[in-house]
Amino acid sequence: MSESSALDCSVLVLNRFYMAVRVVDVRRAMTLLYRGCAEVIVIEEDQYANYDFESWCELSELHAMEKQNDEDYLRTPTRELQVPRIVRLVLYDRIPKSTVRFNRKTLFARDGYRCQYCGQTRPMSQLSLDHVVPRSQGGKTTWENVVCSCMGCNGKKGGRTPVQASMKLLTTPVRPHANPGIAVTLQDPRYHSWKTFLTNVAS
Repeated sequence: MSESSALDCSVLVLNRFYMAVRVVDVRRAMTLLYRGCAEVIVIEEDQYANYDFESWCELSELHAMEKQNDEDYLRTPTRELQVPRIVRLVLYDRIPKSTVRFNRKTLFARDGYRCQYCGQTRPMSQLSLDHVVPRSQGGKTTWENVVCSCMGCNGKKGGRTPVQASMKLLTTPVRPHANPGIAVTLQDPRYHSWKTFLTNVAS
């Protein structure tokens, strides 16, 4: 895998009680690891193995000799460093919030990047948010009233309700209990180890 795609990987962050608190990019995770604020967690034979920056560098050198398909590496002038999948903050003990932030990314992830009218899956750049009950008719911007829509269906529906536009919703929009973006990420086999710490997220 190329350097740029390795940097595009995600890393699950745990608090010191091994509870998932957020997902960060590789740069942030490596900064936390290098500064001694975090350690890498690897699940080996159903047990947690903890690695600080130095020991992770040593393990990376060993793994780099026989790379696996599900491993990503960053190249430095002196070595190859394996991208961790999970890091644990050594001092942070706050309990993660259970609410999911409402934004375009999480809503598209909830709907699987699939237009809720025609069923076509599209890249994020070709999708828009649609108010089921339009704001002009008193509709609110909430999880229960906004869905993922392709540009064509959004334009066809216009400022009408689905009934008024003779269009049918594929699913009823609901508020997710866990971050839907993480559920999408779990479909990638590289992040299989996250499931141990995300028991409330559908895979």
